[in-house]
Amino acid sequence: MPRSLVRLDDWSADDVEHVFALADAYRAGAGPTTDGCAVMFFPSTSLRTRVTFERGAHLIGLQPVLFPPETLDKPEDPRDVVRYLANWADVVVARHPDIAVLERLAAVGSLPVVNAMTNVNHPCEVLADVYALAQTRDVLSLGLVFVGADGNISRAWAEIARVLGLDLLQCCPRELATPGLRWSDDVEAAVRDADVVLTDGVGRHAEALAPYQVTAELMTLARPSAVLNPCPPFTRGQEVAADVVDQGGPFVGYGFKRSLLHVQQAVLATCLGLG
Repeated sequence: MPRSLVRLDDWSADDVEHVFALADAYRAGAGPTTDGCAVMFFPSTSLRTRVTFERGAHLIGLQPVLFPPETLDKPEDPRDVVRYLANWADVVVARHPDIAVLERLAAVGSLPVVNAMTNVNHPCEVLADVYALAQTRDVLSLGLVFVGADGNISRAWAEIARVLGLDLLQCCPRELATPGLRWSDDVEAAVRDADVVLTDGVGRHAEALAPYQVTAELMTLARPSAVLNPCPPFTRGQEVAADVVDQGGPFVGYGFKRSLLHVQQAVLATCLGLG
């Protein structure tokens, strides 16, 4: 049956496994296709998420129809918006700061709604990262260390950690910690137990997070074969040092994001009840 993806907590480990199996199929050129329309709401600043959703929709047979997210900020109730769209569209993909807007769109049940990022979370981003990790490693055995403040990326990682039972530790000043996550303020000690180091942009916390910058030297403390996967867009000299990005080694950011396309296809297919 068609379903929405607004929060990963609404899905199960079996659902994630199904998405990953479909992503494998799309990567092999054998995923399910359909004939329909995907209405998408993206700001002009969206890059990776928009490209992969728009391209992914087209490849599985959905015509993308694009609007800016401000279209959803009119006085018209989102419940009415989605009921009208259901006359012509098959799925909604929305990036909007307010998750409540997506929740109201999804609550009607007229169309599946896919969260393409809110101020609360970013489910498809972390799904794709976990999928990329799972290509070569047993994700349940990995130590994941998120170096950064509470925000939509840390909360998305918290969601997927709860669903899959991942070993996730956040490292930052206490006042910036995400509620419910295991936490440490000792970045060197935290990284010593890391197979994967994750970061997010520092935002307004640049001064508080300066001691937590991930450098090439810091990554030498991590476990053998540890990788660094900063959430883009990242800024050299803030959450990550230029040396750890530009000199090879543990940085896997660009390669990991190849998985976005096939995971976005798989999410769309799952929400449409395909495969």
